[in-house]
Amino acid sequence: MLAFGLAACSGGGALHRLGSGARVPDDFSVLPMRPLVIPDTLALPAPGGTNLADPDPVGAAMALLGGRDGAGVAGDAALLAQLGTWRTDPDIRATVAQEDAAFRSRTGRGGRGLSARDPYYAAYARQSLDPWAEIARFRAAGVATPTAPPRR
Repeated sequence: MLAFGLAACSGGGALHRLGSGARVPDDFSVLPMRPLVIPDTLALPAPGGTNLADPDPVGAAMALLGGRDGAGVAGDAALLAQLGTWRTDPDIRATVAQEDAAFRSRTGRGGRGLSARDPYYAAYARQSLDPWAEIARFRAAGVATPTAPPRR
């Protein structure tokens, strides 16, 4: 019984393990699923038309993002096209995998090095902010900020 109690307190840290054996969440595994329905006809949809599985993809996306289904504005498509939202890299997963492999080869031993330091924090060290320095910067600029937690 004691072993189970100690195992429950271990924390795990599975999301911080950068090794290939670590299980990580899949961003695309949580999707709203509609019930399966067999249509009356199995004909292909007309080009440019809607289909049974996704009759209004833009409206559904807006509803999932917190908007109202079908509440799009005529200028939305032009705005999104101007922002470059539709010109995303279709091969982003391969790019990230290549950059991750390069990071691991630079750090040695699959990102672990010779120390017991958590490789997750090392991977993002250059992208992290010092919260107290940011609060000082905002306060110097005249921005009202709440109190900061004490330093460790």
